Amino acid sequence: MVHEQFTTVEGQKPQNLQEDTSTSTKDTVTNATKDVKTDNNVKSNSKSVSIKKQGYFEIFIKGLWKENPGLCQLLGLCPLLAVSSSAINALGLALATIVVMVLSSIIISILRKLILKEVRIPLYVVLIATLVTIVSFEIQAYYPNLYESLGIYLSLIVTNCIIMGRAEAFAGRHDPIRAAVDALSCGIGFGLVLFALGSIREIIGAGTFLAGASSLFGTYGQNLEVILFDAKYTYLIAILPPGGFFALAFLIAIKNFLDNRKKIKNENKYKIKSLNI
Repeated sequence: MVHEQFTTVEGQKPQNLQEDTSTSTKDTVTNATKDVKTDNNVKSNSKSVSIKKQGYFEIFIKGLWKENPGLCQLLGLCPLLAVSSSAINALGLALATIVVMVLSSIIISILRKLILKEVRIPLYVVLIATLVTIVSFEIQAYYPNLYESLGIYLSLIVTNCIIMGRAEAFAGRHDPIRAAVDALSCGIGFGLVLFALGSIREIIGAGTFLAGASSLFGTYGQNLEVILFDAKYTYLIAILPPGGFFALAFLIAIKNFLDNRKKIKNENKYKIKSLNI
């Protein structure tokens, strides 16, 4: 009898051990899942806090210089190279792009919680197309000469990757004020690149600066038109498409040089000077 009880007790021990191990493994799995969830919540909270702490000045500098759409991201190259044959054409397209970008970003940011994720891209396109149509009608009514010089590229603002990219990456995830600051900075940065390209190409290719300013500024713009040198000293290739690529490469090289120079200066500040004994 004692032997039978001993065997039964010994037979029960493995079952208890299995139950203990199963419960312990379940506890460890649940604790691990809880830890993972808490880590994910901490990460999401830290990301949201970092986004909230992003200041307006930082957003503005990113769009204007650090993440310039024309020099860093190389977006919108079609109008950037096609319309920048003169400074006035570049300035007109830049102003139209800024207006469309700012208005679309503000509207998308206001409606971001009401727009479904599955249909957000078609809605963005419809909204941007509506704004571009309104702006093109205004330019056609009040600035007909500029409208003729811009041609189809004014309507192609709808397909500009800069506007769609900022709407998807920033305006749909931030409040209207930050979305407006981001759109304004990216628009000004793109406009400055457009104006710089147009000025360089016009000066080298035509020997003039702000030629046709009256089409944008009216009678006052006639005082802004300048003839720098005779046409026989100009280079026609600057106005042609290859000149646009050369000028854009020149501007990108200047930006990279300035960024690398600043980076080297910052690195040299923290270097320990060797002692010559």
